[in-house]
Amino acid sequence: MEYRFLGRTGIQVSPLCLGTMTFGREADKTASKAIFNRCRDVGINFFDSANVYSDGKSEAILGELISDCRDELIICTKFGDAMGSDPNLKGASRRNIIAALEASLNRLRTDYIDIYFLHRFDVHTPLEETLRTLDDLISQGKIRYTGVSNFAAWQIARALCVSALNGWTQIHCIQPMYNLVKRQAEVEILPLAQSEQLGVMTYNPLGAGILTGKYGKDRKLASGRLTESDMYQKRYSQQWMFEAAIRFVEFAKAGDFHPVSLAVAWVAHHSAVTAPIIGARNVEQLEDSLKSLDISMTQELYDQISGLTPTPPPATDRLEERFKDKDTMDM
Repeated sequence: MEYRFLGRTGIQVSPLCLGTMTFGREADKTASKAIFNRCRDVGINFFDSANVYSDGKSEAILGELISDCRDELIICTKFGDAMGSDPNLKGASRRNIIAALEASLNRLRTDYIDIYFLHRFDVHTPLEETLRTLDDLISQGKIRYTGVSNFAAWQIARALCVSALNGWTQIHCIQPMYNLVKRQAEVEILPLAQSEQLGVMTYNPLGAGILTGKYGKDRKLASGRLTESDMYQKRYSQQWMFEAAIRFVEFAKAGDFHPVSLAVAWVAHHSAVTAPIIGARNVEQLEDSLKSLDISMTQELYDQISGLTPTPPPATDRLEERFKDKDTMDM
């Protein structure tokens, strides 16, 4: 296993991060333990959770599993989404951050979180309050580093600026959605991360299963995220995505690759990405993601895969600047 530095933190993490959203939901304790142990067997030291995953069960199961190897691991979790019916147990207020952290520490059976993520931007709480609280918690030793998930590039930039102006510890890591049919992060988020030396953990490398090809163009499948979750149905509702997935699966099989392995490897190859977040319901499902580590992603292969879906326009929308000879553009 070749480890890599997480942004400017100085800590080294595995090139894959195990997401534990299935723990306590699709994967019971026995299955979760088997998944965790398999990841440890191959050298993965990077694990991600959130307080809302399975209503806290994900953190609780992960806490049991890390009890005898805590100091060998980099553990991430998130706060911000609603935990129950109490209206104050959500968001990025100082009150909720402190309450959420204490609850997560208890469930994870640890006295510190390596990377503590704000799950999404909170429009109701001043960013100054959130960042000051996180800085205080770093000073107290309860968290080591901070991160944000689902932030737009301008929101990340604003957070960096607010922390710099106030002398607070800046965010260290981001979690954007990124896969072959969701490439918006390439426009501004990933370039910003490279510019500011942020660690990048991307989620949904398989597009909620669409890139496995199992749904087909007619989207007919008895079970799976795209049939069971309204959120994922909305996220991956466009017909071109399913058609692109079919092309991708055909390309993968023609090259003797498993589509899952190739999809994860493609995400991991982007120079801004530290580690894709993988997940599984069982060890058998996990194996295909782990095999991404064995793929030699050449630039030619990467470009061929990238060509299967539309490249998003640059932030300025000046498409002609992608071409060396601007006169070749049909204006």
